[in-house]
Amino acid sequence: MEELLNWMEYIEDVRQERQVRHKLKDILAIVLFATLANADDWVEMALFAKEYQDYLRRYIELKNGILSHDTLNRVMGLVAPEIQLYWKWQELLNRNEGEALKKIICTDGKTMRSNKRKEGKPSHIVSAWSREDGFCLGQKAVEEKSNEITAIPELLDRIQVKGHIITIDAMGTQKTIAEKIRKKRADYVLALKGNQVGLHEDVELYFRDEKIRKKLQEKKKYVCTIEKAHGQVEKREYYQTEDIGWLPQKKEWKGLKSIGMEEKTIRGEKGNGKSTGIISAALRRMRKHSGEQ
Repeated sequence: MEELLNWMEYIEDVRQERQVRHKLKDILAIVLFATLANADDWVEMALFAKEYQDYLRRYIELKNGILSHDTLNRVMGLVAPEIQLYWKWQELLNRNEGEALKKIICTDGKTMRSNKRKEGKPSHIVSAWSREDGFCLGQKAVEEKSNEITAIPELLDRIQVKGHIITIDAMGTQKTIAEKIRKKRADYVLALKGNQVGLHEDVELYFRDEKIRKKLQEKKKYVCTIEKAHGQVEKREYYQTEDIGWLPQKKEWKGLKSIGMEEKTIRGEKGNGKSTGIISAALRRMRKHSGEQ
């Protein structure tokens, strides 16, 4: 990261020096971090910078505070088009200097219904793709969705996952798969549903406790998003905790470090038709510089 920020120092600033209030390096860093956080426009980027300015100050000065979205738009319009922040970030990820920066490798199965032949079953493909890079790292065909449990470990053996984060849906939430990922020296985020009944119930009961929710909110272990679309309002609440010493199954899941929950509430514009669903997820998070193998 230091290398990337130093590179920003040498990008030519064509603005009139006496009218400059915000360093070009600060603006470029805000745009990069906000883009990586899925901000899609200048307004979202400015809001991101305002919300996370304490974090940003670890890397940039922000001498005159957070700039407006209009300033972001205007300044980035002056930057030479050959300055590719994203590709510079990718270079950092793909070199040894980027080993501490984890990529998310999404593992999922899809039924290819369009290739069904006569009375035969359509193919089911298990794929692993890099969210940051935007391309597939490997695939394995299986006869049925239930075969994903055996296909995922074989797929992981074919690709380089060391130091990255593997995400898998509930079908692949198996103790043997978690152990395989740890042996490959990667981390995991596993969706937790009814296929692991006991663990799912314990996690869900834990997060239903209002006192626990309030405590997690105070500790900033909570995020809430609200979106409006198709005549309804969708609210998503996320909780995470590393306080799992109480969890009976902790030792059964190799390297388990924390648990989390997503709660979704959907309401119509008039406040009717409320429906709430809870999805729990078991997460494993590597302790930085722990030397853990």
